[in-house]
Amino acid sequence: MSDARLGEVVADWTPPRRPDHAPMEGRFVRLEPLNADRHAFELQDSFEGHDALWDYMPYGPFTSGSAYHRWAREREAGEDPRFFVMRDAATGKCGGIASYLRIAPEAGSIEVGHICISPSMQRGAAATEAMFLMMRWAFEAGYRRYEWKCNALNLASRRAAQRLGFSFEGVFRQHMIVKGRNRDTAWFAVIDKEWPALAEAYGAWLSPANFDGRGRQKERLSDLTRLVRAGSDPELGG
Repeated sequence: MSDARLGEVVADWTPPRRPDHAPMEGRFVRLEPLNADRHAFELQDSFEGHDALWDYMPYGPFTSGSAYHRWAREREAGEDPRFFVMRDAATGKCGGIASYLRIAPEAGSIEVGHICISPSMQRGAAATEAMFLMMRWAFEAGYRRYEWKCNALNLASRRAAQRLGFSFEGVFRQHMIVKGRNRDTAWFAVIDKEWPALAEAYGAWLSPANFDGRGRQKERLSDLTRLVRAGSDPELGG
């Protein structure tokens, strides 16, 4: 017998599996498990000279490929965070990295973070498809909640979350101290009930019919995901 006072019953719940090291293939991008020897120097080369990429990260910028290699070597076999590298299918080059983290199968919750995308890959279909592939894996594996968190001052990250279909859930004040500075954290999430409609939105955006002969989008992803999001970020509007 259900009791609304106690919350919705989660029937036949089975905790999902944890992310493994299997690559993920898309039309624009291939996600490969981080391997320092294979990826570090190419990634650092794509990040070189763009120190602002690390402004809101707890590490970086890195002074050399060797320094980034040491960082990657310490993390390539990690279970949480579990890192993946974005390889552009058109150029064959690596241009971004992201991870699953705060992986809690018992709660059905998983987060995407540690996202760093080089200017050469930003605003392109490859980076967007990478986020779609990671989200799709999580929900197909059986997770109920897919989170995105960022420094509340990082408006670019907040815009990206909203464009990708994450709903704004609030700001945790004085949540962390990062690089000696206070961090208020903006929270976003997608839940499993929203995923079917969101997957449809991504499918429409990633369709070859949505790009012209020069690879420019005809319909914006933000216009498609706006219909799915449960809440909008008041700092961004819309």
